[in-house]
Amino acid sequence: MPYLILFDIDGTLVLTGGAGGRAMTRAFRDVFLVDDAFRGIPMPGRTDPHIVADAIARAGLGPDTALLSSFRERYRERLSEAIVEPGPRKGVLPGVRPLLEALHARADVFLALLTGNYSDAARIKLEYFGLWQYFACGAYGEEAPDRNRLVPVALERARACGAHAAALERVIVVGDTPLDVACAHSAGATAAAVATGGHTTQELAGSGADVVFEDLSDTCRFLTLLDNGFGGRGPGRE
Repeated sequence: MPYLILFDIDGTLVLTGGAGGRAMTRAFRDVFLVDDAFRGIPMPGRTDPHIVADAIARAGLGPDTALLSSFRERYRERLSEAIVEPGPRKGVLPGVRPLLEALHARADVFLALLTGNYSDAARIKLEYFGLWQYFACGAYGEEAPDRNRLVPVALERARACGAHAAALERVIVVGDTPLDVACAHSAGATAAAVATGGHTTQELAGSGADVVFEDLSDTCRFLTLLDNGFGGRGPGRE
């Protein structure tokens, strides 16, 4: 029975150097004529629609469907511009590419995405960093503003894409925030947390992660955990 491994993007696979935040701010100004709309609104671990809804509510704007569609289209354009700009700590995170290569080569692993990004934003980011080709499918922010509902979406989509025998007890969510951990556990999946975003290993262990990594550079450790059942040892421990 294969593992379904679901990867978050920002802070887990890559750092965009703030491109997403810049693009979202510029697009919001373009469409809603509001400057600096996302100042103070938390972004890590949350879905794009949820973040945008917070900005709209704070600005006192109504949820106009046409404007929201225009925002998403404009955000896609702005992100395509912003992703090539320089930024702090921008790049593929340590160990990500070798780990994806190793997992992609295994017959017992199916790789997919679970991300709060809009699907088109996810593709822009991962194509820029040369990682898009590793993932057959995914579950994205527009499909469930509540991130905790995305694991069943990802599982259903993976089965439709060829992971026919995938079962919930073989699903691993890899992310960098306590919200990723909560998302995994809300569906009964295993939570593998990595401290390459804004949270320490101690914070991630304290949030209940089944396994915690400083980063993903130890490919052998990840594969060994996979061979030994990956998790089931209590929160934050091997």
